Amino acid sequence: MKKIIIRLQANSLFFSYQHNKNIREDLMNTNIISDSELIFSDDYILDNSQIVMPFFKELCDMNKINTLTFQNCEIACFMLKYFKGIKLIEKIRIKKEENISYALCEELISFKTAKQLECYSIPNFMLELLDKHHIIVFTKSEVFYISPFMQRNHITDYTTIFYKKEIEIFTPMTEEDQEDLKTFLSINHYLKVIKFKILNRQDLEYVLKVLKEYRYKNIYIELYQDILEPKDILYLRELNRLNKKRKIIIELNYSEEYLNRNLFKQISLNTLKVCGLILISIVVGSFGYVFVRNYISMQEVSQIQEQVNNTISKVDEIVEEEPKENESALQIKNRYIDALTSINPDVVGYLKVKNTNVDYPVVLGTDNVFYLEHNLYKEYDQNGWIYMDFRNSVTSLNDNTIIYGHNMYYSGVMFGTLHRVLNSNWQDDPNNLIISFNTAYETMNWQIFSIYTIPKTSDYLRVSFDDETDKMNYINMVKNRSKRDYQQEVTANDKILTLSTCTGNNARLVIHAKLLPS
Repeated sequence: MKKIIIRLQANSLFFSYQHNKNIREDLMNTNIISDSELIFSDDYILDNSQIVMPFFKELCDMNKINTLTFQNCEIACFMLKYFKGIKLIEKIRIKKEENISYALCEELISFKTAKQLECYSIPNFMLELLDKHHIIVFTKSEVFYISPFMQRNHITDYTTIFYKKEIEIFTPMTEEDQEDLKTFLSINHYLKVIKFKILNRQDLEYVLKVLKEYRYKNIYIELYQDILEPKDILYLRELNRLNKKRKIIIELNYSEEYLNRNLFKQISLNTLKVCGLILISIVVGSFGYVFVRNYISMQEVSQIQEQVNNTISKVDEIVEEEPKENESALQIKNRYIDALTSINPDVVGYLKVKNTNVDYPVVLGTDNVFYLEHNLYKEYDQNGWIYMDFRNSVTSLNDNTIIYGHNMYYSGVMFGTLHRVLNSNWQDDPNNLIISFNTAYETMNWQIFSIYTIPKTSDYLRVSFDDETDKMNYINMVKNRSKRDYQQEVTANDKILTLSTCTGNNARLVIHAKLLPS
C-alpha cells in the first residue's frame, strides 16, 4: 500500500508518492490535511473508484483545474484514469527526469481532453503517435531519447515498429531492453523472425514468455551459434516441444566453417555400411515406384498449369471493380496475375526463366514451410510450389526479393530444370540471361549477374540491408561467387531478384538478377 499526496497549486493538482512513513489505519479513507492537501491510499482509490471519480471532478470544477502534474510516470499511469471525462483538464506534466513509458503514452491517447504534455524526454515513435492524436509535447531534454534496443534494430518511428518483420536480441538483456521488447510487441503486427547471436537461456526464456503474453504465433527464432553441448541441444528441443502449438520454432544456424569441419566426423563407418545396404535395397526395390511417381507428378502439375492457362486466357472477361473508399491506390497492371487469385489468394506474381520449364505463378505464404509440401490448390503435394520468401513485400519490392522452389530433377517440375543455367550453351545465349518476374502491379525484366552453387548457407538470404555499404558488400560477395563474370554493373540502388533451390550434396543453386529499367 502506498500513500498518495495530492496538493492543490493554483489551477493545478500535483500528485506524489510518500513512502517514508507508515500509513495510519484511518488513512484508508481520504483525510483533508489542509485546504490545499489531500491524502489517499492507493488501495482506497482502487476499491472506491465510483466514489473518488465524482469527488475529483467536483474538486476540479470548483478550483478550475486545467493541469495535472505528476511526480513520475508510474503515478501518472495510476491516476489518469480517474480524471477521464473532465473537460477542463488539457495539460499533463511529468516532473521526474525520465523517459516517458509506452503505458503512459497509451493512457494519454485515451485521455480525450489532453492537448499538451510536458516531460523530460520521449522516444521519437511515441512523439509521432501523440502528434497523430493532436497532443503537443514539450521536452526539457534537447535530444529525443532512443534506447539501445531500438537503435540496434534501426527503429526510430511508430510505423517501423508496427510493420517490422525481423528483430535481433542482443544479450545479455538489460531491464531497459526487456521493457523495450514488451513495448515493441504490444505495437507490432508483422513480426516473423527473432535473431540471437549467442544462446543465453535466461534471455531466450524471457523472449518466449513475452511472446506468449502478447499471443504471438508463427515466429522463427534463429540462433546463430555453433552449439556443441548435447545438453544445450536437448534444451532447445524441449523448448520447441513446449512452443509447438503456437508454431514458435527455434532454429540453429551453424556456420559454414563448422559444417565443413564436423559434418563427416559425425558419420561412422558402420553407419555408412548400413546405409549403403539400405540404399541399395531401396534403389532396387523402388525404381519402378519412383518412375511412376515422377510421371504422376508431371501429370498433376500439368493439370494445375492447364487451369492456370485457362484462367489467364479468360482474363479479358474479368470486370475490374472500382477501388473502394480508403483502399490502396496501387494500380493493377497485370490483370492475368490478379485473376489467378481466384485459384489461390496467395498468388502474388508470375516467374519465367527462358529455355527451362520454369513458367509458374508465384505464391506468398505466412512462412517458408507451407508451400514446401503444398501445391497451388493448397493441397498436400511433395512437389510443393514456387513461393516468395514470407519476409518480402509484393506491393513495395524489398532490396532483395527471394523466390524458392524444389529441385524436382527427375520429373522436371518446379525448379527441376533450373540446373540448365549451369550449362555454357545456356549462358552463351544473352536472351536466356533475362528473367521475367511480374507482379499484379508491375511488369519487370531482370538481368542475371551471378550464378553459382554453394554448400548450404543462409548468408545470401537477406531481404534488406542496414545501409548502402552493407548492400554493396552483399553484392560483391555474390558476384565473386559467380561461375562466370557477366560484366554487369550492380549498385546499391538496384533491386535484386534471387532464385534459390537445392542441388546435390546438400548444396544450393543460386541465381541473382538486377531489375532493368522499365
